[in-house]
Amino acid sequence: MILTTTHHIEGSRILRYAGLVTGEAILGANLFRDIFASIRDVVGGRSGSYEQVLKEAKDIALKEIQDEARRLGANAVIGIDLDYETINNMLIVTASGTAVVIE
Repeated sequence: MILTTTHHIEGSRILRYAGLVTGEAILGANLFRDIFASIRDVVGGRSGSYEQVLKEAKDIALKEIQDEARRLGANAVIGIDLDYETINNMLIVTASGTAVVIE
């Protein structure tokens, strides 16, 4: 399955638009990760634990759009948009795109 943020796939022709697909992942941040991230914010540097949670949430959301696209008979998803939000120590990642059949 091809996933892309562009609205076309170089060298491929879209044969059919199968529909909009979406995926969501909501993950909680735990207390210890919050404490270590706060310390890292003070002293500087990257927060590896938060980066890992972001990657995990993104992967879950993208897998959901792939699964939904397959159910619609598509072999690619174009125009993918990823959005990241936090609400009450919860990380929310949403992915949306258009499922298509390409030749």
